[in-house]
Amino acid sequence: MVENQKKLGLALGGGGARGLAHIGLLKVLERAGIRVDYLAGTSMGSIVGAAYAAGISPAQMEQDALKLSRKRNLVRLADFGSLRRGLLQGQRVRKLLVESWGLDKTFEQLNIPVAAVATHLRGQHSVVLRSGSVVDAVMASSAFPSVFPPVMVNGDLLCDGFIFNNVPADIVREMGAQVVVAVDVISTKPLVEEDPEIITQTAEANQGLYQAIMMMVAEATLDNLRSSPPDILLRPVIPPDLTIFLGFTRAAEAIAAGEKATESALPRLLEMLQQNAKT
Repeated sequence: MVENQKKLGLALGGGGARGLAHIGLLKVLERAGIRVDYLAGTSMGSIVGAAYAAGISPAQMEQDALKLSRKRNLVRLADFGSLRRGLLQGQRVRKLLVESWGLDKTFEQLNIPVAAVATHLRGQHSVVLRSGSVVDAVMASSAFPSVFPPVMVNGDLLCDGFIFNNVPADIVREMGAQVVVAVDVISTKPLVEEDPEIITQTAEANQGLYQAIMMMVAEATLDNLRSSPPDILLRPVIPPDLTIFLGFTRAAEAIAAGEKATESALPRLLEMLQQNAKT
C-alpha cells in the first residue's frame, strides 16, 4: 500500500458499456497499491463500484466482462418486458449481479463505503442510496428510462441516476474523501444515436427523447463538476462508436481505455495522496 495515503474517493460515472472503463481504473490502482476509501457511482459506475466494495477483484470483473462480451451471452440476459415499463425486465441482469458479483448484500456489509446515485421519478431529483439492499440500489441507479423498468426502493420509484448527477464527485467528497478522482465516460456527442436496434425496438418516437436526455446529461455533468470539482478528472478515450448499449461486445476496448487514462494520471495521483498526508 502507498505509505501515508490520504483518503481516496472515486466518483464513477454512468455510461452503459462505456462504464466498463472503470474496471481499467481499478486494475491500475490495485497494481500501484493504492487503497480506495470511498466510492460513489451512477449507473454502471455504481455497479462496478459496489462489486469492488463487495470484494470482487478487477481481474475477476474483467474476466466476467470479456465473457459477457460474447453475443450469445449477452442475448441470454435479454428478458423482454412490456414497452410501457421498459424494453427489458432486468431480472436476468439482477441475477447476474447477485451470482457473479456478490451484490446480494446490504451496504453495511460492504468492505468500502459506497453510494449509488439514482433519480426520484415523482420528485424529479437526485437520490443517494447508502443503506439497505445493494442490488436494489444499483438496479435503480442503472434503470435507463424505457430500457429497464424503474425500481421501488424504500417506497420511492427510482430510475437511472445519470439524469441529474452522472459523475457524483460531490457525493464522494461529502463521504469524507480528501482526494477525489472522477471518471466521465460519456462523450459530448449523443451516444444513443449509434444504437438503432435499441431505438427501433423502443419505438422511433423515442429517438428525439434519447437525444435530448444525452445532451441534458452532458450539460448537467459539466455544471456539477464545476460546482464540485474533483482533484483529478479522467475522461478515457473511448471510441465514439462504442455505444452505451451495444458496446458490451467491445468490453476489452473500454477496459483498456480506462487503464490507459489512469496510468497517465498515476504520477499526479500518487503525489496528491502523499502530499501532507497524516501518519
